[in-house]
Amino acid sequence: MPQEMTIGEALVSALGECMEQERRVVLIGGGLVGSGPGQAQFALLRKKFSNRIKSPPIAELGYCGIAAGAAMAGLRPLVDVGTATFSYEAIPQIVNEAAIAYSNSGGQTNVPVTYFMRYGIRGGGGVQHSGSPQPWYWNTPGLQVAMPSSPADAKGLLRTALLKSQDPTIFFAHERLMDERGPVPDGAYEIPFGQAAVKREGRDITIIATGVQVPRALAAAEALGKEGISAEVVDPRTLEPLDRATLLASVKKTGRLVVTDESHDNCSVAAGIAAIIADEGFATLRGPIKRVTIPHVPVPFAVSLEDYVTPTAERIAEAARALVR
Repeated sequence: MPQEMTIGEALVSALGECMEQERRVVLIGGGLVGSGPGQAQFALLRKKFSNRIKSPPIAELGYCGIAAGAAMAGLRPLVDVGTATFSYEAIPQIVNEAAIAYSNSGGQTNVPVTYFMRYGIRGGGGVQHSGSPQPWYWNTPGLQVAMPSSPADAKGLLRTALLKSQDPTIFFAHERLMDERGPVPDGAYEIPFGQAAVKREGRDITIIATGVQVPRALAAAEALGKEGISAEVVDPRTLEPLDRATLLASVKKTGRLVVTDESHDNCSVAAGIAAIIADEGFATLRGPIKRVTIPHVPVPFAVSLEDYVTPTAERIAEAARALVR
């Protein structure tokens, strides 16, 4: 029977199973779930695997580089970077070392490290705690990028990163999704990277959504359904590798597309996916592609202004209506 748990609890469950199964899995960073659900379970892990869980001083450039080196030497580290914008301090190690080691070594050096980051607009976090740098990392050859939107996906994708992947992975978990509840299958399971999920079937319009935008897209689809508009919601789950076939098949079926991601509109994930669909599926489109993202401004601290720039379910539904009617 599936178990009900939060995304935070699912992540801790996955980490515990992986540490039991594979001694090379280590954790650098003592937070992982932050102040969200899963803290009690994580405290038990810290005690059980105290020799494989290290809490270094806050020095992102240092410990992200140490993790990359440890991965090259045969370990399978999970790095708790914390807030995603803090990873900017470690760009040289993540982008200019871990991401290119395999290529630079002529395929002789694998780097199975996972950088875990909590991203996104969280409620009065201010610009330095509300970033969504997924477009940065998607634009870095050599990195895999995972963005789960449910507890089941979070657990399955993290197990794949920690046990199966040979490449560096950026693993994004939205701060506002950490307490999102849902069923998680019993037993050990992995979700392959590059396998999108159709979260809701529809016939009139496709909504491609990533991370926190998936539940918002599902809420928009529910509202649109009451108006007679049947919206299909597709979650890529991983940006790299990207399951282009599933995205294109959905757009071919519906002929219309809204893409939504909680990143800034210029060079956003939504812009990248829209360009792919325009390049490879233009003949199937019955109208323009709409993007629903954060405007190209720093995320404000004031909650009222923060709400104004958030790509909400209402904004997604409005974009869909404009295409269908």
